Amino acid sequence: MAEVFAVESYVSLLLHFAVIAVSIFAFVMSLTYSAEAYNAAGKWTKQGWTIVLGLGALFSLIGIGLPLLISLAFLIAALVFLADVRPALAGLRRR
Repeated sequence: MAEVFAVESYVSLLLHFAVIAVSIFAFVMSLTYSAEAYNAAGKWTKQGWTIVLGLGALFSLIGIGLPLLISLAFLIAALVFLADVRPALAGLRRR
């Protein structure tokens, strides 16, 4: 029975490291684009994205026992940035 809990804890640890990596990557990427690029792409402001993604990265890195809903909201914000905002900002650079 102990083996089952060991596997579960390893999977949980792996998922936690994945969330940390995604959060930090999204935060760093939000810093690389100018505020004008956010406006030109018609997205939320750089300051807004940077604050939300920075808090998400900080809380996931520290590992504070936030309620699951708040942690999930920060993860979803990072995923939305990476899936929607970052490609729009990168598209502006190619033109």
